[in-house]
Amino acid sequence: QVQLVESGGGLVQAGGSLRLSCVASGTIFTINAMGWYRQAPGKQRELVATITSGDSTNYADFVKGRFTISRDNAKRTVYLQMNSLKPEDTAVYYCNARIVPSGSYFPRNYWGQGTQVTVSS
Repeated sequence: QVQLVESGGGLVQAGGSLRLSCVASGTIFTINAMGWYRQAPGKQRELVATITSGDSTNYADFVKGRFTISRDNAKRTVYLQMNSLKPEDTAVYYCNARIVPSGSYFPRNYWGQGTQVTVSS
């Protein structure tokens, strides 16, 4: 079984920083793209940032210059460094990864359970 487990969420004041982590575990052949999404109350889930296996990154316009995505392939971990946080960044943040499980030829889409980020004004 493949699992994604996030950590690092919490409560922070506006202007502060948080670092989210997401670890993939289980019988994995390879991990392709990884990313972070978020969902605020009453809103649809939206892309925050993605990173390919070759470390190419993509960011939503609303986080450019404030958030940085990175990954450690040896640790099967993706990170999201969030700086200059704003109250509108408050949401549940979800980790996503395209993973080829061991014994399979095709990648599957996996999601973590989510971690709450709350930014107070």
